[in-house]
Amino acid sequence: MVGAGPGDPKLLTLRGAELLQEADVIVYDRLVNKEILKHGKTGVELILCGKSPTGPSTKQEEINEILVFHGLQGKKVVRLKGGDPAIFGRVSEEAIACRENGIHFEIVPGITSGIAAPAYAGIPLTHRELSTSFAIVTGHQRKNGKTDEINWKSLATSVDTLVFYMGVSQIKVIQDNLLFHGLSPTTPVALVRWGTYPTQETLTGELLTIAEKVNKRKFKSPAIIIVGEVVRLREKLAWFEEKLDHSSHFNES
Repeated sequence: MVGAGPGDPKLLTLRGAELLQEADVIVYDRLVNKEILKHGKTGVELILCGKSPTGPSTKQEEINEILVFHGLQGKKVVRLKGGDPAIFGRVSEEAIACRENGIHFEIVPGITSGIAAPAYAGIPLTHRELSTSFAIVTGHQRKNGKTDEINWKSLATSVDTLVFYMGVSQIKVIQDNLLFHGLSPTTPVALVRWGTYPTQETLTGELLTIAEKVNKRKFKSPAIIIVGEVVRLREKLAWFEEKLDHSSHFNES
């Protein structure tokens, strides 16, 4: 189970690249940068197990069966996941399926998008004067539509920086719950779309009006949402967009 990182193929770990070169089968997610698949050897079998919030998706049980099927044949299988496999990657379910079938496995961490995307947008999650804690939270609703498993009161009152995954479609729910539980309406918020890709896009605003701005801009997933005072640092630390602009001007000249 290998973490592919947030998108930029150069952020793949050395161990991840090594295992990809050895693999007989690579089972990969929809958001994995296809450039990373080039680490695979000639003849490697590629199996897309995409999970889309709106389109066709491979059920988790089917993915487990694919891993077990090829593993029992003695093949070296890499389950390639975007970001880090242990951060909302359901790696535990796949690893348990392998263990129950006598298949040895290894979990290789990757750079998770909740850390990488803010960093590329010039937003460090911690800062000595602004943030000494951060929480990674799922913004995705369960199939039954409930979101009550999130402890909104603790998030709003006890954590300095909040990072939401898969939350763009739930931005109004996030906004309303944080406001209801006491987070200041002027708290800065940023959404980073396609973080670490050349197409990276960042939208900033305040908690009170961020849902309106997202809807007005028609800002879509995949995006990471950051809530907290550290977002203000982007004004001084934004570097990735400047790098892209500089590179574009250089190429044009």
